[in-house]
Formats: sequence, structure tokens, C-alpha cells
Amino acid sequence: MSLRRIALRDFVIVRELELELGTGFTVLTGETGAGKSILVDALQLALGARADAGVVREGASRAEVTAEFDLAPGLRAWLDEAGFEPGDSLLLRRTVDAQGKSRAWINGSPATATQLREAGEQLVDIHGQHAWQSLTRPDAVRGLLDAYAGVSDAPVLQSWQQWRAAQKALAQAREAQDTLHRERERLTWQIGEVDKLAPGADEWEELNADHTRLSHAQALLDAASGALQALDGEGDGATSRLSQALSLLQAQQHLEPQFEPLAEVLSSALAQAEDAAHSLHAWQRRTDLDPERLAQLDERMSLWLSLARRYKRGPAELPALLGGWKSELARLDQAADLAALEATEREHARSYQAAATALSKARFKAAPKLAQAITQAMQGLGMQGGRFQVAVQPLAQPSASGLDEVGFLVAGHPGATPRPVGKVASGGELSRIALAIAVTTSRLGTAGTLIFDEVDAGVGGAVAETVGRLMKQLGRDRQVLAVTHLPQVAACADHHLVVAKRSDEAGTTSDVAAVQGEQRVAEVARMLGGERLSGTTLAHAKEMLGSQP
Repeated sequence: MSLRRIALRDFVIVRELELELGTGFTVLTGETGAGKSILVDALQLALGARADAGVVREGASRAEVTAEFDLAPGLRAWLDEAGFEPGDSLLLRRTVDAQGKSRAWINGSPATATQLREAGEQLVDIHGQHAWQSLTRPDAVRGLLDAYAGVSDAPVLQSWQQWRAAQKALAQAREAQDTLHRERERLTWQIGEVDKLAPGADEWEELNADHTRLSHAQALLDAASGALQALDGEGDGATSRLSQALSLLQAQQHLEPQFEPLAEVLSSALAQAEDAAHSLHAWQRRTDLDPERLAQLDERMSLWLSLARRYKRGPAELPALLGGWKSELARLDQAADLAALEATEREHARSYQAAATALSKARFKAAPKLAQAITQAMQGLGMQGGRFQVAVQPLAQPSASGLDEVGFLVAGHPGATPRPVGKVASGGELSRIALAIAVTTSRLGTAGTLIFDEVDAGVGGAVAETVGRLMKQLGRDRQVLAVTHLPQVAACADHHLVVAKRSDEAGTTSDVAAVQGEQRVAEVARMLGGERLSGTTLAHAKEMLGSQP
């Protein structure tokens, strides 16, 4: 899982460049100002770093960077989940135009900068030349220890946020008790008023129908009596006449066949008329004017209308209004239930405490191991007898990152008392401590490519040779790329790339080329003694290169 190829077009001062990269330890060297870190900047852009129009080469319309990696097994599942086509390799491409607008692709499919960063976290681990600055930042120091311990503060952060939300809800409820009490009293009174009526869901429609019927009872009775007289009146009622007509046709249907179906029609009509008369008699028996019931309906409908006017609603809306008030009262009761809110706050406090305590235990356990590993690395970096210490102290108050304050202490020589890194270490010592941390922590990561961008600034001599050997050792397990100005580091590399700046009529450009044999000897000699190569520097360079295993 390493970087196979990187290609640049119109990036800063690079017109066009394509590099095939090998495994092991590779160095990039060149004169000051040649653009040694341009490759690192380009790779960071391909891995989702912030885009800026300043990376576009002067006179060009856009800059383009392409990086091809071996496909790690873990990334295949990520590609599937993100909807990208997995292949034999992972191809990241990024363009930035002269207006600063950026576009990105993963394996040929459009992607976001966030997706590039997510992939990059699994591919490359970059240690910059200003890494020492993070040694004085509490968040960075804490993050280094957590990474070494193999833990995350994400569960603690989540518990902290839930706890804080519960605390806020409880505080708001306590402050709002007077307001809640007044609102609850108002709702309780209103609910009591409407509850006396106890309006049913469909009652208003039923009341209206019953009232309309009873208020017109006399007219309905008169209509029923008139209809019965027309149907059953003696001698001239409809049933009597239908019966007479039916008998006349039945008596002659043996002479005229067409009378038979007509007789059947009259027979059916007679049956229906008799049924209607029977139903009307039954209706008359159970129906009367019932003024008492009408008065009851008048009274109840008056209550409905009075409450509807009071609360500015239609009568039919009263049941829903009552239901809404009861729901609101239940919500207020819940908000006013300080005991429940206090119980919730205590539960979240316990959850936070459990998560934070587990994180603290992991930090306390890992701190001496990290300190020992960095102390060991310092011995070969010109700080013999120096001692590194990771101090984990309890915070005065809990925080989103846990219960601990983490600090890095250092004693630069034997017998000295460890003190905060930023107060006792010189610039060179800070760089060497940062390098010791980088070497120590880089062994823990899963990224297949490690990049060291001039992290060896401020060291030289035997220490520089130790740095080179450390990087070569790291290169046995993973791909290591280092931008360096130290010949001792360059001599340890498996592959050597030289960055050179050239000027012509079209402008200034930067180029990168792999060097071997005499060309590599000449570059190491230049790093030793400057542009004017002498027999002594060339011999020294050959000796340095020849002494490498």
C-alpha cells in the first residue's frame, strides 16, 4: 500500500512532471528555493487539502495533480460504500482553476474534498517541518497520547454533549418554574371548563340533527298522517284503488295475455304501498312532539355555542381544542417534573464519568510507555542522557476531552528536572524531540506512505546520520519519502530524487529527476560542500554512499 506515481501539470512552478516512485526510503534534495516541498504540497492537494488559486502556474488556466496508490484492502470496502468503482489501484485527481475553483475525482468518478481526505487518512502520514510547534498545543499533545494508546475521545465527547444538554434542560426548567406554573394553571382551568361539557368527537353534528328533527316534529307528524290518509283512506285510498285495478286485470288476463305482466306490476306497487303505510304507522307510534327533549337539546347546544364563542372557535372544533390542551398540559407537567430532569442529568453525568474514567486509565497506562519510547529515540539524536516525560494530571473541571490535562516535559541532560517542552528546549532540541516523536508514533499508524518534510532541520553530524538510519529502518516496512538538506540522510536512501530550478524565455520552472551512480555522488558532494565540487567532497560523498548497507 504505497504511492506508485504522482503527476503534476502547471502546479506552482512545475510545468509538467510525472514520477514513478518505488518502495523503501526515498529522499528529495535540491538547492534552497528549488521547490523541494512542492511535491509534498501537490500530494496534500490530491489528498483533500484546501485549494487555492495560488497553486496555478503563472499564465496557466488550471493546475492538475494526479496521485496513484496501491489499493489497500481496507479502502476497497470504503470505495464500495462511497459508490466508487474499485480497481487494481486507487487514482486520486484534483484540479484547481485560476479562480480557485476545485474539482476532484476518485478512480475517474467525481468526488468531494472531504472524500479525498477520508481516503488520504488511510494512505499517507505527513510529518511537517513545523511539527515541533504542536508540542506546546494541549489538543495536539493529548491527541498524540491518545493515538499511541489506541483510544479515541469521541465517546467522551458524545457523553459530554449529552450531559451538557441535560444540564441545560434542567437549568431552563428551574428558571421557568414560575412561568410554567402560571401556564399550567391557565390550561388546567380551561380544561376544567370544557371538561364540564365533555364534548364528544361527533356530538355536535348529532345534536344539530336531533334538534332539527324535534323542532319540526309537528310538521313531520302532519306529513305522515296525510301520507297515510292518501294510502289507506277508506274507499279512495291508494291501496284500495290499486287493489281494485289489480282485480279487474286478473279477471280478464285469460282473454288478454298482455294483462298478465301489467297485473304483476300492479301487484308489486300494491305491496310497496302497503309496506310504506306499515312503516308510517310504526313511525307515528314512536314519535311525538317531546318538548322536554327539545329543551334539553337547546340547553346543551347553548353550552357548546357559549364555549365556542369564549375560545373563538367553531363548535365542532371544541373536542380537538380540548385534546390539544390536554397534550400541552402533559408536556408542561413533564417539563416541570424536576425530579425526572434531575434523574436524566445524573444518568448522563454517570455515563460521561464512566467514559472519561476509561479514557483516563488508558492515558495513564500509555503515558510511561510513550515517554520511554521517545526517550530512547532521543538518545540517538544528540540528546544523550535526556529524558522525556508525559504528564497526565487531573483537570480542575471535566471537559469535552475528558478529565485529564496532558503535557510533554523534557530534561535535556542527565540529572535535570523535566520541565514543559516549550520552556526549556531550544529550537534545535524541539526539532529533534519532534523527530523522535514522529519516528516513535509513525510505527503505530496503518498508512502505507510516510512523508517527512524537512523534519531534520536543526540537526547535523552524527545525529543526522542517525536520522537517516531511522528513516531507512522505517522504509523496510513502509514507503518513506523525506525532503532533506542533510547529506547524511540522503546517503541512507534507497532512491534519490533531485529537484532543480531552471529559467528560460518561458519563465522559471522546477523539475525532478532520479539520480544514480556518479550523479548521486555529485549531489551528495554538493550537499556536503556547495556548488564547487572538490576531490575531497566527492571522495567523502563516495565514502558515505559506499558505507551504506
